[in-house]
Amino acid sequence: MPDRSKLTFVIGGARSGKSAHAEILATALPPPWAYIATAQAYDDEMRERIALHQSRRGEGWLTIDAPLDLTGALEALPDDQPVLVDCLTLWLTNHMLAEHDFDLECRRLADVLSRPRGSWFVVSNEVGQGIVPDNALARRFRDAAGRLNQQVAAVADTVLLMVAGLPLKVK
Repeated sequence: MPDRSKLTFVIGGARSGKSAHAEILATALPPPWAYIATAQAYDDEMRERIALHQSRRGEGWLTIDAPLDLTGALEALPDDQPVLVDCLTLWLTNHMLAEHDFDLECRRLADVLSRPRGSWFVVSNEVGQGIVPDNALARRFRDAAGRLNQQVAAVADTVLLMVAGLPLKVK
């Protein structure tokens, strides 16, 4: 049997179609599919966003909530299970707000992602194409997200940039 271990990184701006496209790619493979969710519902608006994502997915999905321990969630997956991670920028935000050593967590995550044990699809936001944020925390986040995205893109087999619902193959 050929090795199907592969990391696909799907990146783009807000509402670019990242998650929906990653779901299409994952569901082209046999189920069950794992959906590793990093979001935390702190308010009604975020609960609505989470519900929208959940309603879009049909049968065959196993949802794993991993707002902080994404590395552990990936390591616990069985070999050859297709997985969709959505999304890295929320995961990074969770670590920053918890005042964790997010540089260390990003390095740990990139190491695990460099060794996928199946078809893995990872979603992240491209945050560096807008204006320079007006406060130090937002600039710190933008810089950390940019570094994380670069680390993941470097180890990915395929990188897709989503623009207006269309995937552009970057790598």
